[in-house]
Amino acid sequence: MMVGGALAASAVANYVLAKRAERANPPEGRFVEVDGVSLHYVESGTGDPLVLLHGNGSMIQDFETSGLVDLAAKSFRVIVFDRPGYGYSERPRTTVWSADAQANLIHSALARLGVSKAVVLGHSWGASVAASLALRHPETVTGLVLASGYYYPSVRSDVVTASGPAVPVIGDLMRYTVSPMLGRAIWPLLMRKIFGPASMPAKFAGFPVEMALRPSTIRASAAESALMIPNAFAARGHYAELKMPVSIIAGDDDRIVDIEHQSARLHREVSHSTFDSVPGEGHMIHQTATARVMAAIDTAAGR
Repeated sequence: MMVGGALAASAVANYVLAKRAERANPPEGRFVEVDGVSLHYVESGTGDPLVLLHGNGSMIQDFETSGLVDLAAKSFRVIVFDRPGYGYSERPRTTVWSADAQANLIHSALARLGVSKAVVLGHSWGASVAASLALRHPETVTGLVLASGYYYPSVRSDVVTASGPAVPVIGDLMRYTVSPMLGRAIWPLLMRKIFGPASMPAKFAGFPVEMALRPSTIRASAAESALMIPNAFAARGHYAELKMPVSIIAGDDDRIVDIEHQSARLHREVSHSTFDSVPGEGHMIHQTATARVMAAIDTAAGR
């Protein structure tokens, strides 16, 4: 009885906190509906289109707080999506939202927005979506920027624990009760890991943490953790098919992804690609080395 009461109380508290987070951070962009899925996006600037795809557990505000959107909008039409399940984009449970499925959705969304060609940047899990978009719809992607990505399958013990909230029934119970509370408790440690060895920049304080700890977001993040290795396994033999300009960038002290076995290997396989291994930087390269990421975008765009 006591355990059940505690779980019920935590579920109520997490519901209240999630609604409070949404009131404090209402949608700031517009919506486009594709195949019954509503995607939230923001757009700024003019020029050739540039599409930004965020990583696992993140949302539009990650790119906004980094300053990359404002920087790129000086010369590009920047379109930033909340990927399915994040921010205010839907993630129907009837679909397995693999990198390929998300790439097809983004491609259709761009068509709805009148975008037939674009430079595409993906960070972390978003890099898998960006690479899939370039492989499945090469006529659309004029340049590809892959930041801190995971491209080849490897042994990852952390995937098992991170995938828990995606398990039916038990995972649903977790994400409404203990997972948000655990997320709040370990958030400082997580930030040190993903930003390290660099410090978390003050500008990241604008990122809406409570939006990332909503039960719906936790489920999306867990599902993507479970799909990370299968995605890499499916794509591993196709990267050499990329013919457009490819800019690869990663921090050489990334604590999330082994860049020698991921980004550096990809650079060797895609012979015409460029690779910027940024000294002293970690996984959140767009936050801590924003100018270097902008340079990678310009290179992919042929500027």
